[in-house]
Amino acid sequence: MSSAPSSSRPPGLDPAIAARLKRNPEGLFPAIAQQYDTGEVLMLAWMDDEALHRTLTTGRCTYYSRSRGEYWVKGETSGHAQYVKSVALDCDGDTVLVKVDQVGAACHTGDRTCFDAGPLPSAGPDA
Repeated sequence: MSSAPSSSRPPGLDPAIAARLKRNPEGLFPAIAQQYDTGEVLMLAWMDDEALHRTLTTGRCTYYSRSRGEYWVKGETSGHAQYVKSVALDCDGDTVLVKVDQVGAACHTGDRTCFDAGPLPSAGPDA
């Protein structure tokens, strides 16, 4: 049976943290995973209050899968784990940055990051 995200605060999440969070209508907010020592952006996934609580208390990144409708711990089946080094909330309270020690690939495709597909063409000054 799958769990569903909830906009209500689970008992374990610090009320001060929960009060700062801004969630979408489904009760979710984006979480960016970044390699703690290199600054490499690894992936973006979704969390709700419970996923954040689990991430903060277990030291392993827990996300909410919108497609599967359930929580998942990064690396639980693949072995490509994310060990939490720090967690920060952005100035608006609508995005979490999780600095991790990534073991193996971060992307479900097997790439190191979800952004390994290459840059998009842009009309910036260096184009």
